Amino acid sequence: MVELLSHNMAPIMFGGLAVFLLLGFPVAFALAANGLFFGFIGIELGLLHFSLMSALPERVYGIMSNETLLAVPFFTFMGLILERSGMAEDLLDTIGQLFGPVRGGLAYAVIFVGALLAATTGVVAASVISMGLISLPIMLRYNYSRSIASGVIAASGTLAQIIPPSLVLIILADQLGRSVGDMYAGAIIPGLVLSSLYAGWIFLVTLAKPKALPALPPEARTLRGFKLLNRVIFSLLPPLVLIFLVLGTIFLGIATPTEGGAMGATGALILAMINRRLSWKLVSQAIDQTAKLSAFVIFILIGSTVFSLTFRGVNGDLWVEELLLGLPGGQTGFLIVVNIMVFILAFFLDFFELAFIIIPLLAPVADKLGIDLIWFGVLLGVNMQTSFMHPPFGFALFYLRSVAAKEPYVDKITGQTIAGITTGQIYMGAIPFVCIQVIMVALVIIFPEMVTANLDHGTGIDPNTINIDVPLPDITLPD
Repeated sequence: MVELLSHNMAPIMFGGLAVFLLLGFPVAFALAANGLFFGFIGIELGLLHFSLMSALPERVYGIMSNETLLAVPFFTFMGLILERSGMAEDLLDTIGQLFGPVRGGLAYAVIFVGALLAATTGVVAASVISMGLISLPIMLRYNYSRSIASGVIAASGTLAQIIPPSLVLIILADQLGRSVGDMYAGAIIPGLVLSSLYAGWIFLVTLAKPKALPALPPEARTLRGFKLLNRVIFSLLPPLVLIFLVLGTIFLGIATPTEGGAMGATGALILAMINRRLSWKLVSQAIDQTAKLSAFVIFILIGSTVFSLTFRGVNGDLWVEELLLGLPGGQTGFLIVVNIMVFILAFFLDFFELAFIIIPLLAPVADKLGIDLIWFGVLLGVNMQTSFMHPPFGFALFYLRSVAAKEPYVDKITGQTIAGITTGQIYMGAIPFVCIQVIMVALVIIFPEMVTANLDHGTGIDPNTINIDVPLPDITLPD
């Protein structure tokens, strides 16, 4: 028994973690408990030396002093302030009026605003909740299909996961050991293509089922001509300025992602002040939620550090590496298996759990196979985006369920009684968009230039091959 345990510590340890997670233990504590438990077993069996555990304080301190992770609270705070600043409400109302005469116009407006909010907030919850509160009642008022309306809102909200300044991309860059700026640059085109695929699906639905996505009636289009143009300009200007403050400064090399996040948070406060929404209650609520999310991320990261220390100590990384390198098909086989595995795990684990448990095991193998880690990170980011949309555990679906009416209610504008949305309708609406995200994963694999085209590839010269010949001066020695 002892010999069996000694030779199979790594897979047993991984299986133990799976059992803890399935039993519902908090992920951070499950990771840390597994690491400590199997660490002390390994010490008793002579597989590990007790001095290994002395490395834990230094590793935890390394997490706390990681400047890249400072971007997480900055972008979270920015998103929460913007959610309550009235920007999302103004954008949805204005863009909805702009697309109003078009069949499915409100759905197109939600996709457009979802992409714009993603580029300013970077927080999925803020985008889904804002659009669910504002646009869903309007869609139901004008007889939009309940499943399509809920699906497009949830899917557009998850664009905040792949379009910079996404928190997801920050975590992926940190776990892969790559630049956040490069990760942002690589994700821009896939994010825009995914938004276009969403809009393309809505267009197909309007052709197949025109009654499911009607245009706004003339009496609902209150803004026209110069009034509408003026509203569009002044609604779009603040978020565009904020996007430049955050992303523009990062891409131009003026600011680091952490500094860009700080400028974005400051810009969000100024925007809330301009809209006369800034109050101490607003700021305190945003600080409270930011502290909770940041603590959640850090605790999972500390737990994963404890787990990975023991896992690597028992050569678990070598076990995973041999397992994945032994797959048939080389790079192709590895990518197929990894993407299928991540897609399945996303049914049960959220993004942070996947990023801190799975990515550190996959990254060394991908690097050995010659896979560009920025491209690999963006690919996994698109795949993990489905974790927000998977029925029945997708967080975007939970966010939408929390703000969507369950019971019939009386519409304030028309006075009509409108039926609520069932959980089944939300799930049905999510399925086509999950399929679109799977197609996007395939497109990123087939066309890697979508990611790599925006990256700085340097001069292409290996510095190790450079020889500098310094001519010696011609010195004539005296006789």
